[in-house]
Amino acid sequence: MRIGFFMLAAFVAAVAGSPSFRNMLVLEQRSDVPVGFTKGTPAPAANVLDLRLAIKQNDMAGLEKALFDVSTPGSALYGQHLTKEEVEAFVTPAPESISLIQEWLVANDITAKTISPAGDWIQFSIPVSQANTLLEADFTIFNHDETGTQLTRTLAYSIPATLQESSSNLESRAVPASCNTVVTPACLQALYGIPTTPATQSTNKLGVSGFLDQFANQADLARFLKSFRPDLASTTTFALQTLDGGANTQTPADAGDEANLDTQYTVGIATGVPVTFISVGNKVKDGNLGGFLDIINFLLGEAAPPQVLTTSYGQNEDTISSALAVQLCNAYMQLGARGVSILFASGDGGVAGSQTTTCSKSFLPTFPSGCPFMTSVGATTGNTETAATFSSGGFSNIFARPSYQTANVATFLTALGKTNAGKFNTTGRGFPDVSAQGENVQIVVDTKTGSVAGTSCSSPIFASVISLLNDRLIAAGKSPLGFLNPFLYSAAGAAALNDITTAHRYCFRGDNPGCGTNGFPARAGWDPVTGLGTPNFSKLLTAVGL
Repeated sequence: MRIGFFMLAAFVAAVAGSPSFRNMLVLEQRSDVPVGFTKGTPAPAANVLDLRLAIKQNDMAGLEKALFDVSTPGSALYGQHLTKEEVEAFVTPAPESISLIQEWLVANDITAKTISPAGDWIQFSIPVSQANTLLEADFTIFNHDETGTQLTRTLAYSIPATLQESSSNLESRAVPASCNTVVTPACLQALYGIPTTPATQSTNKLGVSGFLDQFANQADLARFLKSFRPDLASTTTFALQTLDGGANTQTPADAGDEANLDTQYTVGIATGVPVTFISVGNKVKDGNLGGFLDIINFLLGEAAPPQVLTTSYGQNEDTISSALAVQLCNAYMQLGARGVSILFASGDGGVAGSQTTTCSKSFLPTFPSGCPFMTSVGATTGNTETAATFSSGGFSNIFARPSYQTANVATFLTALGKTNAGKFNTTGRGFPDVSAQGENVQIVVDTKTGSVAGTSCSSPIFASVISLLNDRLIAAGKSPLGFLNPFLYSAAGAAALNDITTAHRYCFRGDNPGCGTNGFPARAGWDPVTGLGTPNFSKLLTAVGL
């Protein structure tokens, strides 16, 4: 899981209104420093900041309706995913918004360039001294306590009032007893009924996100396939795309645990599906977002993006500006409307966040799991599946509960009663949505085989199941699944998942402890530990109409 630091985004503005830039209003502010960071000295005045502006998008309500129309079983438009141009028509800012923001920048001797396909993001660079004046901000050096990394951020910023006014068919086979302690592709095929027969549709693609100089080693993949998928040619590999100066160095010692895990459990589970490793480098254009927005804009710019994208990185929700979180979430909505299923690992800190072991009185939700337009994946363990104690889950403090999960979450909260009262947002979007195996997972790194654990295992596993379903759908002349959640939370979708109702034997009352509590319990139906449950391939085939 990615440990990120997203202080208030001093580059988010939504624009509309008449040109008057003297009256400044605070757009966002916070009084506390996120857990794990220490406030240092003022940022040097001459240091140059790369800033971005998010211009008010044209019709996000219309795009949201379109997303649900094409993603909800029973809808007359189900499966009729939007084209790149149709999505951009919803997103492209109004001409007057673009004109007003350009007028403000020109008045401050700033030249910006467009950095998103729909023109809703622009970028410019100015020194700290000018940024402090322009935004009435106080850019400061913050230190990440664990890594020692220093980052320049501000806890508050303002923009002109005129810019702010309009802001915006296989059953599960017998599972070998060894799978209780060592998880391999064969274990997953037996546990979830995943087929070994190769996919047939070359247009069906699976994308794997790569960040933080994590490189996916092809020699390690070959060794992994020889050991755990001997029925596949050991020369089976993945394609590579790069952005932001990304690379995929093949020096054995540079092989990354995360990158190898994600490619080995997509190539090794989604048999025959073309897999692409998308390596995001360190020359990011989205600043605080560390490439999360860059990769989405990169895919939005493609005529045929992969039908499934899995990402095993994330951060605590309180480390990101709510305005910036909404902007990134809206980018996921755009890609979902194009027919792409976006899956993220939910995190490994229980109710204490991404990987955090200490927290305040309130639980820490993770991001982007709180975004309603993607699918969050938690973790399970064991042959008789139970919730993995580290599986992050809870309720967003930024995003309201989406309609597709209203009944499921209400049922859980009623059963929960007063347990953990006051520690979480009872009206927030609940996560994770689903789950898969996340402990004792075997991978190969630098020629050596070993075990790893985390929801970062679970996301590529579930993504591979979705890719195999898409292969069958496309072969039958049907549309891929696209945005998954309306289907997953439907009666047919939920019934096609293995409901996880028990905790790990070492967890007494709650299934994902943290913040000095036992966390949330796994129970019948949806819960904020394992979501709706784990995949059953044959039942899912039936549920999607095959």
